[in-house]
Amino acid sequence: MQSNESYRLFIAEKPSLARAIADVLPKPHQRGDGFIRAANGDIVSWCIGHLLEQAAPDNYDPRYKKWQISDLPIIPDNWLLLPKSSTHKQFTVLTQLITNATEIVHAGDPDREGQLLIDEVLNYCQIAVEKRRSIKRCLISDLNASAVEKSLKNLRNNQDFVPLSTSALARARADWLYGINMSRLCTIKGQNRGYKGVLSIGRVQTPVLGLVVKRDLEIENFVSKPFYEVYAIIETTHKETFKAKWQPSESCAPYQDDEGRVLVKALAENVCQRIKNQSANILNVSNKKKELAPPLPFNLSALQIEMAKKNNLSAQEVLDICQSLYEKHKLITYPRSDCRFLPEEHINQISGVIAAIRHNCQTLVDAIEHVDVTIRTKAWNDKKVEAHHAIIPTLRTVDFTKLTANEQAVYITIATQYLAQFYSNYRYAELQIDVEIAKGKFVAKANQMLAEGWKQLFRSANNQNIQDSEPLLTKLVKKGDQAWCYDAELINKETTPPKPFNDATLLSAMTGISRYVSDPNIKKILRETDGLGTEATRAGIIELLFKRQFLIRQGKTIRATEIGRRLIDMLPTKMTVPDMTAHWESQLDAISHKQFNYHQFMAELQQSLYLLIEQLNRVQFNH
Repeated sequence: MQSNESYRLFIAEKPSLARAIADVLPKPHQRGDGFIRAANGDIVSWCIGHLLEQAAPDNYDPRYKKWQISDLPIIPDNWLLLPKSSTHKQFTVLTQLITNATEIVHAGDPDREGQLLIDEVLNYCQIAVEKRRSIKRCLISDLNASAVEKSLKNLRNNQDFVPLSTSALARARADWLYGINMSRLCTIKGQNRGYKGVLSIGRVQTPVLGLVVKRDLEIENFVSKPFYEVYAIIETTHKETFKAKWQPSESCAPYQDDEGRVLVKALAENVCQRIKNQSANILNVSNKKKELAPPLPFNLSALQIEMAKKNNLSAQEVLDICQSLYEKHKLITYPRSDCRFLPEEHINQISGVIAAIRHNCQTLVDAIEHVDVTIRTKAWNDKKVEAHHAIIPTLRTVDFTKLTANEQAVYITIATQYLAQFYSNYRYAELQIDVEIAKGKFVAKANQMLAEGWKQLFRSANNQNIQDSEPLLTKLVKKGDQAWCYDAELINKETTPPKPFNDATLLSAMTGISRYVSDPNIKKILRETDGLGTEATRAGIIELLFKRQFLIRQGKTIRATEIGRRLIDMLPTKMTVPDMTAHWESQLDAISHKQFNYHQFMAELQQSLYLLIEQLNRVQFNH
């Protein structure tokens, strides 16, 4: 290739995206070694994931080849990135193309990692300031030709995405600092006690392991306790009967557990005796009409959780299937999305997407007959969509029989959730009767379905029919009526231990991590920026814990191994609970929105490293 020729260079994250870009550029194409040249002179090249990787400690100083506690913490003054040996050839091709290009278009995946992946190659090439400022950003979340063409017409300035790239850089460096230093320290302490392997530590993987260990211990140490519920059996003046559950008063608190369950049988028996053959005063009758909107379209984590529940697929399996549906079949939009909303401009494609679903999937033809494309749920919201939107079907049609059974299952699940946006709300009446008997309060509750709406879509799969419990009560009973409690029922129950984690519940814990955070201030922050890890990394983190032999599968459940337990037992609590890494995630998100500073983040991290090393030095690994 001549260095004096003028060309525009598109840099894709991987070859599949590069081919999709090249397909909409003028033909004929000339295929080179590591690039494609279009008839108009444009060149498309690609990365193969990260072409650069963080340098190992011994690249900074040869003495770090030997793992010694006295060298910790290892904190580089000037960070080094080195070309990966496995993709060095493509790296050489790409850097030559970058050097000679007159225009550059960054076409990494539309997320934090995709932004950094190509930015770091551009930075490595040390291109001139003017040329750097002119780099464009192309956001592609659908590999079909019409969508790619549209993205190429809507290029943005890559400078707009510097905060996103900075956030990803901070994350990568934080992971290196924390992982390298803590893993070396723990491994040395393990080896001093006779353990032969590496005790790997990560800012996300270790708290996830901590969640599982804690849950396992809760199950093992659980002592079942009996508790008691009392139901009044009431007859109205219209000879209708219903049951109402006793609501213990504040004076009963000493006999209840933290969840309000009555633990003393004598108290419940006493209530039964007091209310039998007593008048019942109807204090209040309410019949509230309520509506439930359809569930939003999926992001990756929500889809992984759903497929774990429905098809027992692991997070990694779902991600791999989604990548195939996106790259190979072009049947879904960008799968590593953390967003559950859609841009309003997509409204123009609704009919086309539904037509594609109808063609691809015979099992959804009947569901499509009942859609109302004029309905607009809260899913369409430009303010909630940033680099990428929710995962939905594309306009692409294929021979559906060519897909694997799991690919079909994932596509159908995504398509069904999309179709739900064009169904009316589920409507129901929430019925409640408050009753006073012998100065005690009793409540009867029932839900009555008024209109099935979107739930008919999921009825067969999830058995979500609502059973009418006491639909006629509110017509026959009104506030102030007198009724009669002619009997009481004492129900004996046992407290049950928490359930072990499985793929769905562990992912759910990672995405809804604020439930497991003890610090109220961080819990508050995390209501918006919630999550351990990112959509793109959660599956890999869970798989890594299995690979390290810290976790093991027992049937459908996920349990910690003995080594996993010993590791968590050895570590300071701060390292094993989600608070610290969840706080980091919220700061990284703030960096991407220009609300926090990279240097402040790194300074705080380095300070915490010194404190953790000091703490960890005082404990022993019990092998």
